[in-house]
Amino acid sequence: MKVDLTVLAIPAYFAAMGAEYAWQRAHPVEPGTRAGDYQTADTLASLAMGVGSLVAPYVAKKALDPVTPGRGRYGRLLLAAGAGAAVLTTVGDVVRRRVRDGRLPDPQTVPDEVREVQEELAGLRLAPAVPRAERPAPSLPRKIHGGLAVAAVAGAGLTVSTVWAARTSARSVFGRSGLDLGTTWPGWALAILGWDFIYYWNHRFMHESRWLWAVHVAHHSSERYNLSTALRQPVAESITIAVPYSLLALAGIRPQLIEQARALNLIYQFWIHTEAIRTVGPLERVLNTPSHHRVHHGSNRQYLDRNHGSILILWDKLFGTFEPESEHVVYGLTRNIDSYNPVVIATHELVDIARDVAAADTWRDRLSFLLRGPGWAHAHRPAAVALEREPAGVA
Repeated sequence: MKVDLTVLAIPAYFAAMGAEYAWQRAHPVEPGTRAGDYQTADTLASLAMGVGSLVAPYVAKKALDPVTPGRGRYGRLLLAAGAGAAVLTTVGDVVRRRVRDGRLPDPQTVPDEVREVQEELAGLRLAPAVPRAERPAPSLPRKIHGGLAVAAVAGAGLTVSTVWAARTSARSVFGRSGLDLGTTWPGWALAILGWDFIYYWNHRFMHESRWLWAVHVAHHSSERYNLSTALRQPVAESITIAVPYSLLALAGIRPQLIEQARALNLIYQFWIHTEAIRTVGPLERVLNTPSHHRVHHGSNRQYLDRNHGSILILWDKLFGTFEPESEHVVYGLTRNIDSYNPVVIATHELVDIARDVAAADTWRDRLSFLLRGPGWAHAHRPAAVALEREPAGVA
């Protein structure tokens, strides 16, 4: 029977949170001046996300296996639906362009609403956003066209992610190279070090691609930073792609050992989510520590997209993403979601991607809103959609 070390560690998680809370009580500060203090709604949201992250892989497997092309009975249906939506969206693009080209506006005339947006974005004046109720609703054809675009992109994303997961699982590739390091100490060492190295790149890509960020953003959504924040884990990782950890299997690492390395890596990350430990001395040079990881969770400009390592901070120093803690850290997103609802925490960026894809006019923009960085998406969002909401930002 396979034992998940992360589940066995749950009692230790709660014991550590209790110790951290006791430390906070013994070292009181003015209310609201320490971001590491526990707040009931925030803590409950983190715990709910933690439970969700344990359940999600089993639910996702039941839901996604049937629609995985080449494996599930409905795989071809997913491909056909996605392809059909893409064709209809493309037809809609052609029709809209022809209609638009057939009734060009007076080149000397700029609509008032466009000019207001231009002036506001240029900083010439601070105009209040047009109330949602006063904005013209999209026409029915536009809604249908946008819905088809979202269906096409979602279908493509599900197809790629499910096929990628099926073809790159450790069990499916182990033995192809003819190597087997067994359970020897070199096998353990390579498993732990190799997982840590691949994790660095996957974590970095999660901050550099909006598709991956939409899943990972849940972990950065809290404006507080304590051990409960470590449990605020993503629940939708099954619908993304990643550098496969099965590369370790090709190097002769057994799948069971890879799973143990994953668990040890995740357990290590728990203790670095705290403000109670300021420094660990010389170990700061090599290990990822609370100080380094506080930087990673900061929304300060100089802290964005820094310190992606898990156990070792050496990867960040080697590949140019290291930033030392030098000033007070402001936690959360550049634009926070102001919600403790686990559903909102888990899905808000996915919803924003769908809105952007629906409003985009070209396939290049639709795919860019999905694949390019979160910063690019927020800078290139159509003006009408930008007025509709202030989205959560990158962290």
